[in-house]
Amino acid sequence: MDSTVLRVGIAIAGVLLLAAIYFFGRPRKPGQGRRVADPVARAEPGERIEPTLGAQLEQELAGEGTTQSEFDLASDAPSNDLGRRDDASFEKIVTLYVAARAGNVLRGSDIVVAAEKAGLTYGHMQIFHRLVEGHPERGPVFSVASIKKPGSFDMATIQELETPAIAFFLTLPAPMTALDAWEKMLPTAQRMAELLDGVVLDESRNALGRQRVAHIRDELRAYDRQHEAPPLTKPARW
Repeated sequence: MDSTVLRVGIAIAGVLLLAAIYFFGRPRKPGQGRRVADPVARAEPGERIEPTLGAQLEQELAGEGTTQSEFDLASDAPSNDLGRRDDASFEKIVTLYVAARAGNVLRGSDIVVAAEKAGLTYGHMQIFHRLVEGHPERGPVFSVASIKKPGSFDMATIQELETPAIAFFLTLPAPMTALDAWEKMLPTAQRMAELLDGVVLDESRNALGRQRVAHIRDELRAYDRQHEAPPLTKPARW
């Protein structure tokens, strides 16, 4: 496994899956449920984050008895480049969850069927990806992993997999504008929630409502404006 793949695994497994398992696995305290700042998604405009956040989060959650090695996402999986990012660095991650209803779980075989119906491709790190139609080499628009360690969907044992939720994550920059990528991720999450009889949650485990959707769209419009190519200036006339 080359260093780039390992760094991607640490970034996504450490930041997304560790945080997801931590938050889904612990009981809510009285008054909990407020939106909290996302340590990844709240980067300053233009600031580029190198994927070392997994190790940082591991240290923060050390008291929970979790080790980073448990969350290396499919590090021993056969190579499959579909959905692999060429650049391991990122600036922002937007996350949604599809969670099972109270008292239920999401089953691996059902997830696979729902992912196929929703147009996802099984690939890199043994997770699902939405690829650019006709241009899979551009990398994932967004990806989908289980929040149950190690996060991957091992087809050899998929019938045994049960997880409380799956995570959708959009890593920016993406192979299209941030807003366009979001407009592909949101309906996919909603479709899979329908197929799995689950519910769509935001990054803070709250039910995803219209106000939050509108806020995310505004954030991504701002991100796109900040990353627009500067207009070409006309040469001065003498």
